[in-house]
Amino acid sequence: MVGRVPANAAELVDLLRLGRIGETGFLGHHPKTLMQRTYGGQVLAQALTAAYGTVPAERMVHSLHAYFLRPGSVGSDITYLVDKVRDGGTFSNRRVTACQAKEIFTMSASFHAAEQGLEHNDPMPADLPDPDDCPTFPEVMRDRFGRHPIWHEWDAIELRFIGDSSPGGSIRPGRHVASMRCWVRTHGQLPDDQRIHHAVLAYISDLTLLSVSAVPHPVVFLSDQLQTASVDHVMWFHRDFRADEWLLYDMFSPSASSALGYSSGRLFQQGRLVASCAQEGLIRPVAHRELLS
Repeated sequence: MVGRVPANAAELVDLLRLGRIGETGFLGHHPKTLMQRTYGGQVLAQALTAAYGTVPAERMVHSLHAYFLRPGSVGSDITYLVDKVRDGGTFSNRRVTACQAKEIFTMSASFHAAEQGLEHNDPMPADLPDPDDCPTFPEVMRDRFGRHPIWHEWDAIELRFIGDSSPGGSIRPGRHVASMRCWVRTHGQLPDDQRIHHAVLAYISDLTLLSVSAVPHPVVFLSDQLQTASVDHVMWFHRDFRADEWLLYDMFSPSASSALGYSSGRLFQQGRLVASCAQEGLIRPVAHRELLS
């Protein structure tokens, strides 16, 4: 266990400093937290950091595919075991298993040495409010649920809520029935190492993504109306970026069914698409049975 949950970029980097166990084993420390289970973004970020610890320095992650198998315990540290699946001419593949007595998480990741190729990307959405004109995550949660110290569990991340497509929301439903947008970056500057920025973006990506799948419905995410949990999480890293500078997180949910919500996200910086992600998770109604209709 380490101290409190990270409150700034420097403390977040500390959380990503893993102990070494032999050649391919790593130990991720767990912060003291008010949450009942480990934040999924923490496991994603530490697992990616563990994989990076076994990959040639010139190879950067371009995709990861992860499954959350069991809730992580907040009372103990996490062991990450890396399987060096393959090192080819330009690609490396790694499989990471996270354990706390039992396996809680597994991830496959692919790394690639940079090379020249074809280039295109979707344009960044236009006419967006400035981050300073948008409410912070603690402000949004306070207005929705009241004051609570748990809203400061992610103070290392500066999240500014642009809006969503819920009834009365600031985003008009268009191609997707459920949409949400926010600005994100770390509180404070990160080291220049792009691997750290990749791990930090993985940490950020899990914070709001599943909640988009509840936007069109008369339920409140993170309330006693829903039982929620991340099931799987996928990321693709397209271009270099800095996680300590503003990124637009453009999220949408094309489908929810059978108590599972599917959400997708695009991350833009300076007009360029730098990463994409997708997640499916449990959104099981536990109260107000009429919500099922």
